[in-house]
Amino acid sequence: MAQLSDRLQRLAPSATLAMSQKSSEMKAQGIDVINMSVGEPDFNTPDHIKQAAKLAIDENYSRYSPVPGYPDLRQAIARKLERENHLHYQPAEILVSNGAKQSVCNTVMALVNPGDEVIIPAPYWVSYPQMVLLAGGKPVIVEAGFEQNFKMTPEQLEAAITPKTRLLILCSPSNPTGSVYNKEELAGLANVIKRHDDLFVLADEIYEHINYVGKHESIAQFEGMKERSIIVNGVSKAYAMTGWRIGYIAAPEWIVKGCNKLQGQYTSGPCSVSQKAAEFAYTSSQECVEEMRKAFERRRDLIVKLAKEIPGLEVNVPEGAFYLFPKCSSFYGKSDGEKTINNSTDLALYLLEKGHVATVGGDAFGDPECFRMSYATSDDNIIEAMRRIKEVLEQLH
Repeated sequence: MAQLSDRLQRLAPSATLAMSQKSSEMKAQGIDVINMSVGEPDFNTPDHIKQAAKLAIDENYSRYSPVPGYPDLRQAIARKLERENHLHYQPAEILVSNGAKQSVCNTVMALVNPGDEVIIPAPYWVSYPQMVLLAGGKPVIVEAGFEQNFKMTPEQLEAAITPKTRLLILCSPSNPTGSVYNKEELAGLANVIKRHDDLFVLADEIYEHINYVGKHESIAQFEGMKERSIIVNGVSKAYAMTGWRIGYIAAPEWIVKGCNKLQGQYTSGPCSVSQKAAEFAYTSSQECVEEMRKAFERRRDLIVKLAKEIPGLEVNVPEGAFYLFPKCSSFYGKSDGEKTINNSTDLALYLLEKGHVATVGGDAFGDPECFRMSYATSDDNIIEAMRRIKEVLEQLH
């Protein structure tokens, strides 16, 4: 009998992609759906970056690149880390991949053996536990809910560590919550990590530049932590380059070599033209990054204001990224006479079917009391979406 591998049987499909697909199908039927499920800037890639890509095509950057990426791009990333983060990396400590998602997966596959434990604070990005399962590891979920602003404490981290713990995955600014760890909070976590030999931290910093509280802080900055840290970043969010598929890790060279060995066997180097565009993004004017950040901050303020006007929702103020993750558990058990809301997935489907607004239930992110909305869309869409959500939720009693 035909059967897929046990490896695939362990995995769940991506809830964010599933909801986005359902939204697209409804749109294709002519239904006016506002899609707030997708984690993607709605801006176009800045023109000067697109011009660099066109030049790369004319200059015949059309062949395989080195597996870890072009040396010029890795040098540009090293200079970015020096300039913006005051972190000193050599190009040999950087590996470029087909998006930050592959960078995360490369790291997990390179470091985690079957039976190893990986600590993941919840709420988490949907793919983290799945990647750990793919590697044969065990996700250890630490609940950091609404009441603690979705941030794990050093005490929680210490309590979760066992002799089998290999890795901590930390995302700041966070998807799905928008929470940002400040310098003092990261220092507390770093002190715990340094007390445990062979424990590493994967620092997913892909939303670094979409930050509303000032300077981004990296856990790699603390003494003894650069040797324990794998920084993941890329151009997708800051430069509106999601489809260009360029991410990277900055890590100890032995980890980079391991990820290079892995990548060399199953994808090789990323797109040549995309790499040249990314190089120019890092080395040219950063005005476009700040313009988009300001727009996201304005939208953050707008959606928070409107969400706080909806009875039954509890709303925190995101400090980065472009997501709102309100608490919605007050609606559980309520009904409009036809549909009863039992959990956040029910609520997300209800909002899609009745209000034609696509969101994602918090179950997929490890927090069943909340749901995620992306405000990477226009002010008009935000205003209309929140009007629809308020109207639909008022029907539940």
